[in-house]
Amino acid sequence: MINCTNKKLIVGLEIGTTKVASLVGEVFPNGEINVLGLGNCPSKGINKGDINDLESIIKCIKKSIKQAEDMSNHKIYAINLAFSNQYINYKNEIGMVSINKEEITKKDIKKVIKTAKSVRINDKFHILHIVPQEYIIDEKKGIENPLGLSGIRMQAKVHLITSNYNIEKNIIKAVKRCKLRVDKIVFSGLASGKAVLTEEEKKLGVCMIDIGGGTIDVLIYIEGSLQHSQVIPYAGDIITNDISYAFSTPTSDAEYLKVKYGCASSFLQDNLNHIKITKSTNNESKILNQEKLTEVIELRCLELLEIVNNQILNLQKKLKKKGRKYRLNSGIVLTGGVSKTKFFTDCAERIFQMQVRIGCARNITGLINHVKTPEYSTVIGLLHFKNKNTSKKNEIFCKKKNWLYSINRWFNIYKILKLK
Repeated sequence: MINCTNKKLIVGLEIGTTKVASLVGEVFPNGEINVLGLGNCPSKGINKGDINDLESIIKCIKKSIKQAEDMSNHKIYAINLAFSNQYINYKNEIGMVSINKEEITKKDIKKVIKTAKSVRINDKFHILHIVPQEYIIDEKKGIENPLGLSGIRMQAKVHLITSNYNIEKNIIKAVKRCKLRVDKIVFSGLASGKAVLTEEEKKLGVCMIDIGGGTIDVLIYIEGSLQHSQVIPYAGDIITNDISYAFSTPTSDAEYLKVKYGCASSFLQDNLNHIKITKSTNNESKILNQEKLTEVIELRCLELLEIVNNQILNLQKKLKKKGRKYRLNSGIVLTGGVSKTKFFTDCAERIFQMQVRIGCARNITGLINHVKTPEYSTVIGLLHFKNKNTSKKNEIFCKKKNWLYSINRWFNIYKILKLK
């Protein structure tokens, strides 16, 4: 028998347009994440965060969770869920309260946050996140934590992220049908930011762009506070569709071409050759022009990045008009599966005219070779969102282990990783 102790682990589940990823990990006090298990299943029945076939996506979730359970040797009962779709919106609001005692208490902070979030929103929407930007006590600005300080009046500037309740409810329904409890729902962009951004980058000013299969999540931090969050309903799938149309090939073959031979810069692409592929539909061979493939991908990447650049410029214009800092001195951080495209950073530098880097999850151990890539930023970031109300029922208990189960575990790990 192998010794087994109960551990409080956290599980992240990302239900994306192209994949359903689940990850089991243990978060240490220093913020380091020990990754114990990973599940990955191609998505069916969901597009840009909106379910169009409930039964299909349930099957995908179950398969992904089962892989993570087999690899980690733990039974999963509860998850943190990533959530993103084109109806995610934001508001920057201000709340204000009077301070009745000698110093500010936790009750005062809760009260000022409550006033800040008391804004009218569409009946179909609700507040998903309240992210404090800064506190102001009398005339003193830029306070990160007002607890214990003295003053007469306190203001709180907050960033509110709202979501469509019905779309969110359908995602939760799919998860519950898999006999899983949702402990937290997290905007995918926030999760990715937790995984790839540093506090120094946020203070200096940074824009994170997470380009997935169906959506692009954008976060902009200025002076350490979140000023802008946005979901663009175009991403990697539109590039795949362009390739499919240009070469009259099925989307499955187009996706293969994008991943295998994709390049985002015709200026840097060399050794251009013809590509021979076998159609998945009828096994016929077809010769494709790699130069044309690069041209299709490059044009669409430039267009997508230009949309983000316009958002950055609009925000900077507003902040500059108010006399506030607006520069992104840390530049652009790209993450998500599309960011792995060859020469994508060079393509981005042409649009943004500032430094660009690829962001992968930081401070992780365990299955590091298999998850330290941009497409897993969101699901790893989910593990940073601890449930404050965690109880024994929220724990993920070890399965009974014996020598036969251990052999089976390593066989499952080998099988899962071989398929990637």
